[in-house]
Amino acid sequence: MAEDSIAVVDLDRCQPDRCNYECANFCPPNRSGKECIVTREERFEEGVPYDGDPDQIHISEEICLGESCGICVTKCPFDAIEIINLPQELDDHPVHRFGENTFALYGLPAPQEGQVTGILGPNGIGKTTAVHILADELTPNLGRVSGDPPGWDAVLEAYRGTALQNYLEGLLDGEVSVARKPQYVDRIPDRFDGTTRELLERTDERGALSELVERVGIGPVVDQPIDTLSGGELQRVALVAALARDADFYFLDEITPYLDIGQRMTAARLIRELADEGGRSMLVVEHDLAILDLLADTIHVTYGTPGAFGVVTDPKSTKNGINEYLAGYLDNENMRIRQESITFEEHAPRQVTRGDVVVEYPALTKSYGEGEFSLEVEAGTIRESEVLGVVGPNGIGKSTFAKLLAGRLEPDEGTVDARLDIAYKPQYVEIDQPMRVDAFLASVTDDFGTSYWNTEIAEPLQLERVMEQDLTDLSGGERQRVAIAATLSEDADLYLLDEPSAHLDVEQRVRATSAIRRYAENHDATALVIDHDIYMVDLLSDRLLVFDGEPAEHGHAGPPTSMREGMNDFLANLEITFRRDERTGRPRINKPGSQLDREQKGAGEYYYSE
Repeated sequence: MAEDSIAVVDLDRCQPDRCNYECANFCPPNRSGKECIVTREERFEEGVPYDGDPDQIHISEEICLGESCGICVTKCPFDAIEIINLPQELDDHPVHRFGENTFALYGLPAPQEGQVTGILGPNGIGKTTAVHILADELTPNLGRVSGDPPGWDAVLEAYRGTALQNYLEGLLDGEVSVARKPQYVDRIPDRFDGTTRELLERTDERGALSELVERVGIGPVVDQPIDTLSGGELQRVALVAALARDADFYFLDEITPYLDIGQRMTAARLIRELADEGGRSMLVVEHDLAILDLLADTIHVTYGTPGAFGVVTDPKSTKNGINEYLAGYLDNENMRIRQESITFEEHAPRQVTRGDVVVEYPALTKSYGEGEFSLEVEAGTIRESEVLGVVGPNGIGKSTFAKLLAGRLEPDEGTVDARLDIAYKPQYVEIDQPMRVDAFLASVTDDFGTSYWNTEIAEPLQLERVMEQDLTDLSGGERQRVAIAATLSEDADLYLLDEPSAHLDVEQRVRATSAIRRYAENHDATALVIDHDIYMVDLLSDRLLVFDGEPAEHGHAGPPTSMREGMNDFLANLEITFRRDERTGRPRINKPGSQLDREQKGAGEYYYSE
C-alpha cells in the first residue's frame, strides 16, 4: 500500500456468514496470487493473535493498493471496509492504534501550564483517546500492533524535542499529578454505590469542596444516592469531583451535556478561575463553541474520518481555530476538512413569519402538587413554516410545556387542541426495542428509503452507517440522530424536539439543525425546538419562547417573541452578552466585565450590538 494509506475493517459490520467474501474474491492482489485479504483465522496461523470471529477478514496494508483501487470497499455489502489516503503531512507513525485494521490516532494535544487548552472536533476522532494517554490511563503503542508494545521509553524518545517532552517525563516520574472528568457521566452510578457526599468527600484534596458544591448548586442532592441524580446533576457532581482534587493538570471531557446556559457559564468560570488564580493547567474537550470560545486560551482542532483515523493539529489561537473549523479549511495545515463551511446570519433579527396560525394555545397552568413545581404559560400562537426556539434554565418547565402540547400531560387550567397531530422527540431518548434501525424507521414512514427521504433526512443526519445496527447497540449520538429522523418522518401539524443537540458533535448539530430547518421550510411544517446550545438556537429559530422563574419551584413563559426581544430577556436574567464574530457571524460570549460587555448591558442589548 502507499505509505499514506490505511485499511480499516469495522468488525461490528463485517458479517462473513452473510456474504461470499466479495472483498477477497475481487481484490486485484488476491487475484494475482497474493494474500492481501484473508480471514483472521488464516492471519492467526501466521502467528498474529486476533480477537473475535475468526471468519472475519484482515487486510494487509503492505500489499493493498490503496484508495486508488478501493474495489473491496465497493464490493463489501455491509460497508465494513474503508481504505483511506492519509494527509501527506502526517508523522511517519501514529501515536496509537488499537489493532490491525483499526482506528489510528496521529498527534497529541500539548497541555500548557497555567492555561486552558481546548480540543475541538467530531465524535469518533480520537479526542478521548488522547485524553486517556495524557492522563496516563493508556500507554501509546506508536502504531505497533503486533509483537511487544514499545513502552514509554520509546514514546519519550519519539517526542524528544517537542512541547510534550517535559510533560510526559514529569508524568512518568510522578512529578506531574492529573485529575480527569469522564465523558459519560451517566455511567457514574454503575461504578459507584453510595451518596453524592460520600463520592465527593473522597476527592476533596484542596479543601474546596463546600465552595464548589455551592457554586454549581448541587447542595440539595449531596445526601441523595448517586443513582437518583439527573443527567445535569451528575454532570455537575463529576465536575466538582475533578476540580476538588489537587492536581497539576485537569482533563475535562465534555463539561456541558445536560447543563443549561447558566450552568455552563458557572462551569466555565470555575475552570477559568482555577487556571488564572491557581496556576493550574486545563485540557477541555467541548462541543459547545460559545463556551469553548470563552474558556480556552488555545485550541487543537482534530480532523480525519470518524472511527478510522484522527489527527490532532498544533495549537491555534481560539478564535482562529474555531473559525477555521467552521470554514472547513485549516490554514497552517493547508487541509480541507469539510466541503461546506458552516455560516451564520449576518444580523440577529429575522423577519417574523406571517404564515397561518397552526397552534393557538390558551393560558395554561400545571402543578405537580402542593409544595411541588408549578408552571404558568401565557397564551400564544405558533405559525406555519416557523421554527420556534425555546430557552430557559433546567427545571423551569420547558419539557413540561412540550408534554402539555403533545398531550402527554393534562393541564390544570386551559385546553390544548386535541385534534393536532404532534410528532414528539422527548428530552431523554430511551430506545429498548430489539430491532434494527432500518426496520424501526421503515415502521415509522412509508417514505423510508425513497430518494426524497434519503436526501431530506437520512443523508443530513448521517444515518447510512447505522441502518443495520440494533437500536439497543447505538451510542448516545447515534440514538439521538435516529430519534430526530423518526420524529421528522411522521406526518404531523407540529414537530416538538426536546434537546436535539444532546450527545451530538458540532458538525452533527449543524447537520441536524439544517435538516430541521429545511424540513420546516420545504413542507410548510412547524417546529418547536428546546435547546441549550446558543449556536443551534441562533441557526434554527425564527422566534423565541423564553422561560423564567425559580428552577424546581415555579416556571413562567410569556408569549413567543422576536429573536432579539426574546434573547435580550433571556440573557439579561443570566447577565451574559453576545457579539457577532466579524469574520463568520458566529455568536460569541463577551468576557464578563469587558468594555463591550459593559456597553451592551448599559444599552440593554444583550443579544449582539449593531
